[in-house]
Amino acid sequence: MQLIESIAELRRARAALTGSVGFVPTMGALHRGHLELVHRAASEQQHVVASIFVNPTQFGANEDFARYPRDLARDLAALADTRVSLVFVPPVTEMYPADATTRIDVGPIAERLEGAHRPGHFTGVATVVAKLCHIVTPDALYLGQKDVQQTLVIRRMVRDLDLPVRVVVCPTVREPDGLALSSRNAYLSPAERALAPALFAALDAVARCFAAGEHDADTLRELIRQRLAASPALVVDYISVADPVALRELDGLVEHAVVSLAATIGRTRLIDNIVLGTP
Repeated sequence: MQLIESIAELRRARAALTGSVGFVPTMGALHRGHLELVHRAASEQQHVVASIFVNPTQFGANEDFARYPRDLARDLAALADTRVSLVFVPPVTEMYPADATTRIDVGPIAERLEGAHRPGHFTGVATVVAKLCHIVTPDALYLGQKDVQQTLVIRRMVRDLDLPVRVVVCPTVREPDGLALSSRNAYLSPAERALAPALFAALDAVARCFAAGEHDADTLRELIRQRLAASPALVVDYISVADPVALRELDGLVEHAVVSLAATIGRTRLIDNIVLGTP
């Protein structure tokens, strides 16, 4: 496993790899969800490249860029037993020279849900992922469904910009009590951690209701709202039942949908989602 900090060195090392390459972009603070992406990439590709880069352009002015968990030694130790060939760990100045002004705006899909609550977030995401794909030139890009809107934004960008990479979305990895793995879970106090599984419990209730025959979008939203209202310490940002391509909110009976939500517990903002029906 080779640790690389510069774009020029990464390109030289990438050129020396023969065979297919899977790419796993991360912001570090690696957990079992990240490692599942690495293992999936390794099972399908001859080489795996991972990046560890806390991308400043996807954080808002009052968000947690400064305190986002960083532990490179721990992350490298976690990757040591995997089939990662190259780990790209660029400094901010390498990815964003002082005079860099170009940004990627993918349009309305990036303005809904997370985009509405975090203006500019997906511009930063799309820009950094496009840059990383141009640098790494992978055959396949591996993402987690936990950040479902991010996966759809990147799919749209890849399609619209004709990037020669296949997007592979892997299932959300969860704790035994249902909480979706996230680097930000480390912010939760013990009491907050005990409350956090309520998010998935509400989604799971919707999945069971849908399987039993309830397909009305408003009824499904209301079920989540009622379930979360039982936990007053949860501050809900949004509850969504949307189409699985553009994330437009659905009305009436639905055959398939992305059901997603965001809520804040204390100072920690958590997101989660499920897919209903055949996407």
